Amino acid sequence: MEVRVRFAPSPTGPLHIGGARSALFNYLLARRSGGTFIVRSEDTDLERSSRASEENILAALRWLGIQWNEGIEVGGGYGPYRQTERLALYKEHTDKLLASGRAYHCYCSEEELEEERRELSARGETPHYRGKCRHLTAQERARYEAEGRQPVVRFRVPAGKKIVVHDLVRGEVVFDSDGIGDFIIVKSDGIPTYNFAVVVDDTTMKVTHVIRGEEHLSNTPNQVLLYEALGFPVPQFAHISLILNTEGRKMSKRDGDTAVIDYRKKGYLPEAVINFIALMGWAPSGEEEFYSIDRLAEAFSLDRVSKSPAVFDVNKLNWINAHYIREASVQRLSELALPHLREAGLFPEEPLSQEQSRWLEGFVTAVRDHLDYLAQVKDYIHYFSGAEVPAPDPEAEEILRGEQVPAVLALFRAKILEAADLSAENCKAILKQITKELKLSGKLVYMPVRIALTGQKHGPEIDRIISLLGRENVLARLASSELGRVPGGV
Repeated sequence: MEVRVRFAPSPTGPLHIGGARSALFNYLLARRSGGTFIVRSEDTDLERSSRASEENILAALRWLGIQWNEGIEVGGGYGPYRQTERLALYKEHTDKLLASGRAYHCYCSEEELEEERRELSARGETPHYRGKCRHLTAQERARYEAEGRQPVVRFRVPAGKKIVVHDLVRGEVVFDSDGIGDFIIVKSDGIPTYNFAVVVDDTTMKVTHVIRGEEHLSNTPNQVLLYEALGFPVPQFAHISLILNTEGRKMSKRDGDTAVIDYRKKGYLPEAVINFIALMGWAPSGEEEFYSIDRLAEAFSLDRVSKSPAVFDVNKLNWINAHYIREASVQRLSELALPHLREAGLFPEEPLSQEQSRWLEGFVTAVRDHLDYLAQVKDYIHYFSGAEVPAPDPEAEEILRGEQVPAVLALFRAKILEAADLSAENCKAILKQITKELKLSGKLVYMPVRIALTGQKHGPEIDRIISLLGRENVLARLASSELGRVPGGV
């Protein structure tokens, strides 16, 4: 049997981390088994759905490297792949259920249903529809229609039935039909509800495995009843765990960024995000931490997906992303860093000159080991650009009061003036020459120079800072400090 899986987002907003993980697990299962991965759009929420959201979701999937074999923008033999383009198909199956008596028209008003909910809640019962319209006569239906009531279609839930779901992650899960109530499958405007449309879509698209979030587990008994009533085969279900924050609560926007696009904008690498979300709820067999998407496709299996909640730990994401930053080429990182530097006003919106490109690559080389994500390059601009020195903190100022500092800075200034080339290699050689000529330890030379140029005790390598600042800025920064002004100085 060919494995056919799907990812079916509702295009009402951006792709979130939880949705991306569901898409990834479906994609990995399809690749591992040589099956088909489908992407379709559940766009029947007419007020909130938009084509722009759909396009953003698809762009996020492509950025992550999740490619689909069939579906929106790709085509296939089981389309169309948007629910709003499949309304005739839903009506066909609705009519079958009505004709067989497995569904019926319900004319109850929202006010009547709300009163019913209040009564059940007051008695301590779970609110559910009690079947007022289950057995309407033709005369009663005609009277309601004469009043202008637009009916919904409800599914007739059988009484006293145990619904068993064989979940590939959670094992056997049993539901009681008596706690469900006759649920709506088509709204009064003719638009199918999620539970009905998804059953028709999955069946007609020959989906064999449904991998989705744990929050959909409560929908599954309703869907199983619909599969059985329509004579459809029931697919295999796998409900993956919730994603919690580090405090054990369900992830929300209060915990920071939840949309994939937010991580792209911040300069996270897609391979890092994929690696990170794969490890939320799936445990590899070995100790390996870093997986390419191809390696994930080789290693993935549902039997290693945990039923316990996954934890979104941004510190782990940053650690994984920092690894991939160190592995990436300087050219790629420079391209990714450039928008953030332009945002900070460092480069004009035009092609870079060769000199600017060299500076940019040197800058990225200098800071890459300090980055968790590319947007952080803005935090390091002050080290490498401009004539002004940030004010040092009191501890750094104390170092500049060392008795050797005037001699160190005077000799450093002289060597900068006479140097023909301020490459990082030459700058490193200059600092070593100063230690030898003044017979001082490296710390007594390097630290005052660093603080005089940056105002800080720590940061990127000082030889790269000097090289990227350039002679003019180095001399200006030395001159901006009273301690940097030596006899005959700038």
